[in-house]
Amino acid sequence: MSSAIHFRYELVRTFRNRIFYTVTLALPLVLFYAVASGQRSATEDGVSFPLYFMTAMAVYGAMFAAVSPGARIARDRSGGWTRQLRLTPLRARTDIAAKVLTGYLIALPSVVLVFLAGASLGVRLNATQWLEIGGLLLAGLTPFIALGIVLGYLVPADALTPAMGGVVVLFALVGGVYGFQLAHSGPLFGVMKAIPSYWLVQAGKTALGSGSWPAQGWIVIAAWTAVLVAAAALAYRRSAARG
Repeated sequence: MSSAIHFRYELVRTFRNRIFYTVTLALPLVLFYAVASGQRSATEDGVSFPLYFMTAMAVYGAMFAAVSPGARIARDRSGGWTRQLRLTPLRARTDIAAKVLTGYLIALPSVVLVFLAGASLGVRLNATQWLEIGGLLLAGLTPFIALGIVLGYLVPADALTPAMGGVVVLFALVGGVYGFQLAHSGPLFGVMKAIPSYWLVQAGKTALGSGSWPAQGWIVIAAWTAVLVAAAALAYRRSAARG
């Protein structure tokens, strides 16, 4: 199997999962309109609530999309497909790259649709600011892509859905995705700032100012990415050793 055929195979199987794809697109939109429609004049964390919650819901849908390759990895393992692929000339990194790409391809339309919803409720940004928010979100998804791979290789297929959902919800809660921050100062706030989802939610506010995260934000994203990529490599080798 060539790399191009494998990429196409991953794309087709991803977009055939219409239930997951629809929920990933629809849930953030429904939540955004349900909550933000009645709070157009409110503020949160120093910015208008529609902008804050628009970014938060884009993060919510994007995080679910980012970890979704883990579900396909787990199904491949349980069905013996991963073992069969190891017998072909296809390299493991090509298989992983295809799953990473499909994770981003699910995340991107989710982000765009929530941005359009935000604009419909009065979020006004210039083209550069929209691109800055989108760019920060895509960059900040990297550790979640790696997290999905870790879960896919370590968690049994029948337990993966609740595991992925629980992990995303936890990151969402601590990061301030649900329309409020758990803290604005103190030790808990320090914990929040050490979580990548916090910086993703801050992307909207950041675009209004400097256009980029401060050094701490980049360090947090880079550190989580490095740790989770290493964990993903270890999980893969462990799975391969088991056959």
